[in-house]
Amino acid sequence: MTTLGLEEEYLLLDPQTGLPAHHAAEVERLLASHPEVGSDEIQRELLSCQIETATPVCATLTEAEESLLNFRRRFADAAARTGSIGAATGTAPQIPQAYPELTDKQRYEDLRASAPGIVGDQFVNGLHVHVGVPDPERGVQALNRIRPWIPLLTALSVNSPYWLGRDSGFDSWRVIHYRRWAVQGIAPYFADAADYERRITRLAATGAILDRGVLTWVARLSDHYPTLELRACDVQLEAQDAVLLGALTRALVVTELEAAETGAAPLVPDPELLDAALWQAARDGMGRHLMDLATAEPVPAERHLAAFLEHVGPALEAEGDTDWVKAGLETVADRGTGAQRQRRAMHDGGPQALLSLYTETLTAEP
Repeated sequence: MTTLGLEEEYLLLDPQTGLPAHHAAEVERLLASHPEVGSDEIQRELLSCQIETATPVCATLTEAEESLLNFRRRFADAAARTGSIGAATGTAPQIPQAYPELTDKQRYEDLRASAPGIVGDQFVNGLHVHVGVPDPERGVQALNRIRPWIPLLTALSVNSPYWLGRDSGFDSWRVIHYRRWAVQGIAPYFADAADYERRITRLAATGAILDRGVLTWVARLSDHYPTLELRACDVQLEAQDAVLLGALTRALVVTELEAAETGAAPLVPDPELLDAALWQAARDGMGRHLMDLATAEPVPAERHLAAFLEHVGPALEAEGDTDWVKAGLETVADRGTGAQRQRRAMHDGGPQALLSLYTETLTAEP
């Protein structure tokens, strides 16, 4: 069974105003003192209103979901004890005029110096899916081959429609925000692992980016783990949706690893089509059309999803994830993506209903 790991980023918000609450240091201390939360599960992010967690290396979806739910419960309790709420939303719906408080870490100060306007708006939270790969060479082959399907995974994950107190018109404003970084979007096609390393090393040496950690491609090989890391998804309102995206990502990586082994020719879309497809997915989510990168034509999102499921079906079956994924996708179809749920809450009850949605879904169980 191919290993899986999930990372989630969350915001702390004021329950009255909905503005970011800079209580991460206190929340971290409370979490660290809890006997059911390991020190490796708690991480600080760029801003002092953010907390990140990572599951252990998981073999099954049940393991991943249990890990996320356990942390989310403890996080929600710690947030409440600081007078704030935890929110699993891809963007803060509104932010203060003043420059935000950063986590006390020299690297983050260096990031601010390198890109102050971008760092000052970095109230964004993602879901990062790690899938085990045998070695860097095959990892690069999988990275090359998953590219045509990345926009679909983004479309399924959209959960950040609000920004600066208004509807952005995009289902994932987080994805659009990330386009401002120097190295962004879907990674290029690499000849092999040596080519991947050479090009990353050259980028880091230019001075345009602080270091390799600021390679904000939506998929890359991890520098710290033997994994392919997909970073194309917004953090999810509910843990079960994060695990669903993890299952789909694992199935895609497994499928493409096997295709590389058999020598099947990869689909290599034009870079501008990949870029446009990702932008389109961020704007429309699953609500309209997505681009079929084999034909460069728009197709209904649900038809594109059906083609994807046919493509990865054998891998889902091999990993034992078919029933889980079927049930998860039926749930998403029934209640909508995170962006649709956020808009529905805002329409029905305004900002307080949106905050209530964040609170209720953070620890919701399937």
